[in-house]
Amino acid sequence: MIHKGYILFLLLLSFLFMDNAVAQDWPNLTKYQSANKLLEGPRSNENRVVFMGNSITEGWLQANPSFFEGKPYINRGIGGQTTPQMLLRFQQDVVALNPKIVVVLAGTNDIAENTGPISLEQISANMLSMVQLAKANGIVPIVCSVLPAYDYPWRPGKAPNVKIPKLNEMLKVMCAEQKVPYLDYFSAMADDRNGLPKAYTTDEVHLTKEGYAVMEKLVKESINNTLEN
Repeated sequence: MIHKGYILFLLLLSFLFMDNAVAQDWPNLTKYQSANKLLEGPRSNENRVVFMGNSITEGWLQANPSFFEGKPYINRGIGGQTTPQMLLRFQQDVVALNPKIVVVLAGTNDIAENTGPISLEQISANMLSMVQLAKANGIVPIVCSVLPAYDYPWRPGKAPNVKIPKLNEMLKVMCAEQKVPYLDYFSAMADDRNGLPKAYTTDEVHLTKEGYAVMEKLVKESINNTLEN
């Protein structure tokens, strides 16, 4: 006969393993799994574009849903994510959706060290890996500059106003070497502190509808130019 205490121990152990399994979804692969399964393949004349990013990309859908409505645009942003997390889900959330273009906006959460210390060189290398994955699968990557940020309200003192311009220069050089488009949001949005103007931001990082309007004009131009070429 099995002792009741042993049964309780096994039940507790199973719950612990279940909790651990959930905790191990570090790149948040589950967030878009169902949506990806429901998404049909692109039509023959469809210029599908996937937007890969963090909360700035995810929040775009809430701030101005009309930008995505009626267009072959798929938002795959996840708040708080860093480039290593995006790299892990790139196959599932970008490549498997068969877009013509992927717009990658990432790096600010890396500088904030959301998932731990990381150098600018390592951030750039992760972006390069996403570029190479896209190109290997016939997808044109548009690499975006990191948006201006004077400081992070959730992690102050990381000097993003100094580090972001340095990272953007590295990304620009990488794009030239890889012969892929570089989309410079930073120059169009930065104030004299290398931060965001008050009209564009709610908290020095996340955007108002006015901030997104600047991005929308620039990204539409970049997408159109990419499709023409």
